[in-house]
Amino acid sequence: MAIKAIIVSETAPLALRVVGPARRARAWKRTWLVVLQMFAAAFLVAALASPGWAQPYPNRPIRLILPFPPGGSTDILGRIVAQTLGERLGQTLVADNRPGLGGYLGLELASRAAPDGHTIVIGSLIYASGPSTYRTMKFNPQKDLAPISQISEAPNFVVVNLAVAAKTLKDLVDHVRANPRKLHYATSGTGSTLHLSAAMLSSVTKMDMVHVPYKGGGGPAMTAVLGGEVQVIVLGPASVPHFQTGKARALAVLGEKRAPVAPEVPTAREQGFDVVVTGWHGLLAPAGTPRAFVERLNKEWVQVANGPDIRERLQKLGFDPRPGTPEQFTAFLKAETERWTRLIKEANIPAAD
Repeated sequence: MAIKAIIVSETAPLALRVVGPARRARAWKRTWLVVLQMFAAAFLVAALASPGWAQPYPNRPIRLILPFPPGGSTDILGRIVAQTLGERLGQTLVADNRPGLGGYLGLELASRAAPDGHTIVIGSLIYASGPSTYRTMKFNPQKDLAPISQISEAPNFVVVNLAVAAKTLKDLVDHVRANPRKLHYATSGTGSTLHLSAAMLSSVTKMDMVHVPYKGGGGPAMTAVLGGEVQVIVLGPASVPHFQTGKARALAVLGEKRAPVAPEVPTAREQGFDVVVTGWHGLLAPAGTPRAFVERLNKEWVQVANGPDIRERLQKLGFDPRPGTPEQFTAFLKAETERWTRLIKEANIPAAD
């Protein structure tokens, strides 16, 4: 007769306390199977909870942060991106306008979002200019945001209220030089495309105007110009409908050449002033967003932007589509940051708090 096992410990399974060798082996096998099943279940739960593991992407609506209010270039582009990219992804892109500080607040908000691919943001020049125009930035754009793709570039127009007598850029320069700090120019905030474009223009032409920042360009700032609250603005494609319908007057475009959307407007260079400042927009995600998600967003946007319908649509609005790889956009952002750091210093543009 086989000797039965005596209790080994209080933690041993009940089936092992007083059993024969065969039953003891079977009990241990069942115990290990239960343990392995528990580990497998825990691993599966952890895996499914981690971004990018065996889940379709995107699996819920995506938040698209627009760092400016409705009516401006970013908002116009954002609505197009939300519609067309959402269709490609098979998910809704929810446009979320978060204006403030020339686009800084929207970028900061995006940098603090969960890096799960379900928050993205449209960035602009503030990405490159922010470190030089704000003394204390609460985030680092190059470290805290992941480039997806550039969206477009666009010309900036020098536009004035109809009450301003100037018919050309030279007229405006002569008037401001004779009357320093009498005219006011509107921008979408310190460090924004509008601000830096106007500041560069003022630096080159030796004009001394008063800066009046608003929360947005094509909406609040342009409305202020139309109403005579301020007299001058340097604005992108959002200004075109206003001067083409006679509600304002365009004096120059700050591009390498005339803009196809408004070929009647001469460049600043044609009028003797060497100022070229173009605006741009691009898609960014919070740093740490899985590379697979960034590549999916990039792939779908490039497909959208290279389609003839969307390309023609953007061009009619005054935007030059510039889709590319994340690496190309990263290199562009690095070059822009270096360029504007130098230009801001040379133009002695004061930093803001």
